[in-house]
Amino acid sequence: MAGAMFINRESELNQLNELYQAPEAQLFILYGRRRVGKTELLRAFCGDKPHIFFVATLNSDASQLAAFSQEIWRFLHGEAVEGFSFPNWEAAFQALATLPGRPIVILDEITYLIEGSKSLPSVLQKVWDERLRDSKVFLVLCGSYMGIIEREILNYRAPLYGRRTGANYLRPLQLPAAAAFYPNYTPIEQIEAWAVLGGMPYYLRIFSDQQDIYTNIHQHILSDQGTLHNEPQLLLMEELRDPRNYFAVLRAIAQGRTRLNEIAQAVGEGDGRTVSRYLDILRQMRLVEREVSVTERQPEKSRRGIYQLQDAFLRFWFRFVHPNQGSLGFGLSTAVLEQRVRPGFDQFASYAFELAAQQYVARLALGNQLPFLPERIGRWWVADEEIDVVAINNTDGALLVGECKWTTRPVGVNILADLLRKTQRLMEGGEWSQVTYTLFAKSGFTPALHEIAANEGILLVEPPQMVK
Repeated sequence: MAGAMFINRESELNQLNELYQAPEAQLFILYGRRRVGKTELLRAFCGDKPHIFFVATLNSDASQLAAFSQEIWRFLHGEAVEGFSFPNWEAAFQALATLPGRPIVILDEITYLIEGSKSLPSVLQKVWDERLRDSKVFLVLCGSYMGIIEREILNYRAPLYGRRTGANYLRPLQLPAAAAFYPNYTPIEQIEAWAVLGGMPYYLRIFSDQQDIYTNIHQHILSDQGTLHNEPQLLLMEELRDPRNYFAVLRAIAQGRTRLNEIAQAVGEGDGRTVSRYLDILRQMRLVEREVSVTERQPEKSRRGIYQLQDAFLRFWFRFVHPNQGSLGFGLSTAVLEQRVRPGFDQFASYAFELAAQQYVARLALGNQLPFLPERIGRWWVADEEIDVVAINNTDGALLVGECKWTTRPVGVNILADLLRKTQRLMEGGEWSQVTYTLFAKSGFTPALHEIAANEGILLVEPPQMVK
């Protein structure tokens, strides 16, 4: 839905507005991936309030300081004055304490400022301690380079550690919020769009619900003129100094190399230590995640973890664009759509459907609609068995298990029977006093399954419920 208005983020806006109502000075940190909507959130927050919205760039430090100085002067006097600049960042930050009223000062892309002036966090810490914390200023530091934000601002060794009054890592939108971008789509089509684009508002605005999902894919992704055609390369070039190695790691994972040694072999790094560093950074960027079976008691120490692409669009791009770049380069985007994307799309969407189901269970827990409080939600698997959705509370011996079916036929009793069988295997060796069963289906359920579910308290979930 191109050009959509600001959508969702109610809890994030409420957090900012509640802090704004407090009388004390605020130092708020907002960070997250590019394209996730940080700037839009801040513009929605400060739109009707007195504010300075400064977006840093890659210009020299002196140019940045001059531009910020001009914004302060404009706030105080209503217009800029040519050539004015504070002599240094300390003087500029000191001036913020003199702003009248309850001013909001946003330093967007703060990591660009830090790269241009390594001492800037220390300078800001000094001014905050001396003057700003006793003022009325609402200062927001916003950035996309999560490694720099976490190292230079949030880390306990960072100069600003302990000064922040609030922080938020802005995550991609979950399915119900993403679905709101496409009111003219059916719930199934909304899930399909989320499977391709994930919850990144920048991506979601590019598709239009005046066209079907395949037309959008062809126009905006497969076509070499499409806005998202080269998005993964652009994303890595913006975020990383050596994007080729990270791209190789992402490609290896997309091709099914999900364990560290497999990834290392695929990218030509036999010992794995270098690849581990790449994976750590990709995990910080939330492009990759390490997944373990949900029943693992110590996930971080488990040797059974596998690496998956966490970003939905990367999963789509590496599945359908990267392997077909030769054909797409010859202008055969229509053939790729018809011969590659359409035949494989339902299988691709089924994985996103499982993730949507896990998020749905988490929202039920958040709304106090589960009979227990989950400690973890995810997948369970052993060598030859898997359950798509599992929520557990080891302390109480409580368990929720669920199966997902993205098929054109209604789900029948046989799927429930298979889930019961696999659950018995999951429960071997454990003490489970409470088990809740649930099924998720693209095309609904048979009358026989509806009857059993009603009698035995089994939760049946369809797309309209998931996109609410």
